[in-house]
Amino acid sequence: MIRSGKAFSFICALSLGIASLTACSNESASNKSSNEPTEFSAMVKLHTPEVPDKKVLDILAKETNMELDIQFVPATTYPEKVNTLFATGSFPDSVVLDLEMLIQYKEAIRDGQFWEIGPYLDEFENLSKMKKDVLENTKVDGKIYMIYEGKPLSRQGMIYRKDWADKLGLSAPTNIDEFYEMLRAFTEDDPDGNGKDDTIGLTDRNELIFGAFKTVASWFHTPNNFGVKDGKIEPEFMFPEYMKTLDFFRDLHKKGYINKDFPITSKTDQQAMLKNGTAGVYVGSMGDVQSLYTDAANINPNVELDVHNQVAGPDGQFTVWSLPGYGNAILFPKSSVKSEEELKKILAFYDYLMTPEGANLIYWGIEGEHYTIKDGMAQIKDQQLFDREVLPIQTLEIAEEETNGRLKGYFTYEPQAKAEELFTDNEQYLIEDPTIGLDSPTFIEKSVSLQKIIDDATYKYIIGDIDKKGFQAAVEEWKEQGGDQIIEEFSSSYQKKK
Repeated sequence: MIRSGKAFSFICALSLGIASLTACSNESASNKSSNEPTEFSAMVKLHTPEVPDKKVLDILAKETNMELDIQFVPATTYPEKVNTLFATGSFPDSVVLDLEMLIQYKEAIRDGQFWEIGPYLDEFENLSKMKKDVLENTKVDGKIYMIYEGKPLSRQGMIYRKDWADKLGLSAPTNIDEFYEMLRAFTEDDPDGNGKDDTIGLTDRNELIFGAFKTVASWFHTPNNFGVKDGKIEPEFMFPEYMKTLDFFRDLHKKGYINKDFPITSKTDQQAMLKNGTAGVYVGSMGDVQSLYTDAANINPNVELDVHNQVAGPDGQFTVWSLPGYGNAILFPKSSVKSEEELKKILAFYDYLMTPEGANLIYWGIEGEHYTIKDGMAQIKDQQLFDREVLPIQTLEIAEEETNGRLKGYFTYEPQAKAEELFTDNEQYLIEDPTIGLDSPTFIEKSVSLQKIIDDATYKYIIGDIDKKGFQAAVEEWKEQGGDQIIEEFSSSYQKKK
């Protein structure tokens, strides 16, 4: 339920006890003394086709006494928009950067273009609850500049057509060989029973990280971005497991078990192939299963999906790559946030987003309208209404359910509930990136252009345009263009940290 400011202050006093009554009263008095809303602009990623209705945002503005100007930029064009902001210096009051952008613009953070917020966090009851180990992963030179948007350490796994698997007598694959057999069977054994050669095993897209490639690579035990070899930091593509993954995908592509044009396929088109019955397996975030099923069932009411995570590598062990506890972070440019006073007002807004009331509002919407409470959990009332009015706003969530106190989801769709459990299960088998917290000036300067060399070579090898010698030539180019310095700098930083 969305409560008024008075009600919230009253609940605050009750929940914190008599000792905190003064603090709550001061907050209430402060709100009353400044009735003028504070103007606040932000730029966030839009992961849905349309911008949200303003209904929920209007409530958020009222609850926080803010005049909100939130620009929703499509995720596909977001990096380009951020580059423009840095080029022109015309930042909003807060800006979201993903892990790649944080590396790209690390020097701008070092140069003092953004506020260091670490010294202020203890002044805010809720922001101070952010996980210390995740904050540690966000630090630049030991200082905290950002509020993180928490993510499960690994949501990665597979979503597959269970009805197809049942028809062909297949169980969820427990290892790489069984995974390969499922892709073969879904391509060659007429899983939809229409007598036509019109299905493929795996649907993938032009994304080597959050598409299928990196997750399958982690099943082969490929390091996560970088690995440690003989006390030295080396990139993932210099490990034999990466080459095994390349060979695996090259074979899938050659035999038609994966969409041939995956290097130029968008996420929307990738998902459409699972929804419309062209493909039987989707490797990525298992949390996508609900939306995939909803759309697939509209096309074919008999469709059955399931989720699965543990696919063991050649040695019989299961591993999966990990995020550092967050996927995006929010920074506050000094060019737009001019004073400490302004910064504190903005931090107070984010502090509200870490209350159960604020977190539930932006994640679940309005109680009674978008969701109801069942067994102490949030159950969506109307999925289409929710997807239109609330889902795009979830991008505003900070920290995680565990620290912001939002309601857990009640899922009537069993595979979605199972996916949530498998996120937790993954945490026992993580491959972490050893360079988190390490320094390499050359990596900051050249990582984007250098990574393109490897990405291009990866795609070309898979589709058969180059052979092993061609891929090795790309690795040598990477090393010559600055890669050797990156290895040296990360290795030196790693030894110092040990």
